[in-house]
Amino acid sequence: MLIDLLYVLAGLALLVLGGELLLRGAVGLARLLGLSPLLIGLTVVAAATSMPELVVTVAAGLDGRPIIGVGNVIGSNIANILLIIGAAAMIQAMHPPRSLARRDGAVMCGATLLTVALAFLGTLFWAHGLIFLLLLGAYLVRSYQLERRDGRAEIGGEAAEALESAPATWLPAIGLVGAGALGLVAGSELLIDGAVSIAQALGVSDAVIGLTLVAFGTSLPELATAVVAAFRRHADVAIGNIVGSNIFNLLGILGVLALVTPFEFSPELVSFDIWVMVGATALLMLVLARGRPIGRATALAFLLGYGIFIAAQFDPTSAHVRAGTTLLQP
Repeated sequence: MLIDLLYVLAGLALLVLGGELLLRGAVGLARLLGLSPLLIGLTVVAAATSMPELVVTVAAGLDGRPIIGVGNVIGSNIANILLIIGAAAMIQAMHPPRSLARRDGAVMCGATLLTVALAFLGTLFWAHGLIFLLLLGAYLVRSYQLERRDGRAEIGGEAAEALESAPATWLPAIGLVGAGALGLVAGSELLIDGAVSIAQALGVSDAVIGLTLVAFGTSLPELATAVVAAFRRHADVAIGNIVGSNIFNLLGILGVLALVTPFEFSPELVSFDIWVMVGATALLMLVLARGRPIGRATALAFLLGYGIFIAAQFDPTSAHVRAGTTLLQP
């Protein structure tokens, strides 16, 4: 168990480091190719910051355990809303713009409902993945067009920081991309190997590990970014990043997973966890639609909700634990 835990910690460290290196290198290459800061923020930065989740999900699918990847996506979206927004708002109140609910929030809801609908259809394969990726592309193109039309070509938060620290010449940029990619691949392998062994030792299903340990680990960069932004009194930036990340997780990561390997949503995910994601998404939309600041009372409710969700995963009577016990039986 100790060795497996060290594998997980080493994998997480490599994922964080690899994602950071890839982000800086990719932004540097994009700028050298002449892309605008806005387009870099909407595409390159959004993709690079979600690369740990993407690599882990695809690696799990290729390893014959796609349910870890599916659990990672669902668990990451839940953690993004309840844990990250809750933690940031506990430090500083958030003032989300109403436009966030009307445009990006509506897309997040649509992507969530589409995922729920497909979860009941059975096996998802390459055609579903292609649809997801086309929808993601349409969302990015439309976002870019609206930003240009409204004259809001500036970017902030992690995107602005990435632009400031990106290399200005080709060789360092390519080197960072290569090193980051190697770190992501090695980290994902260590994380999956350790997580699977821990799941078997604890008698829980792969889905629980994806929903909890893997999802929390791959969300650490976003959590750190949100907390730092809150301490710097820029907490409002974090909520927009969270909405965009949730959209990319559902349409981008599940889309790529379906292209790589067919997969199904396990009965445990369909009966409980996917509805927690729906509830968290609906709760966030309700808060955004009110147009009021997200203060400490709401933040505390979010954090308590996430704690209850995690505790439910390891309840001996839960379907997840029963499923994991079944897997351990000869």
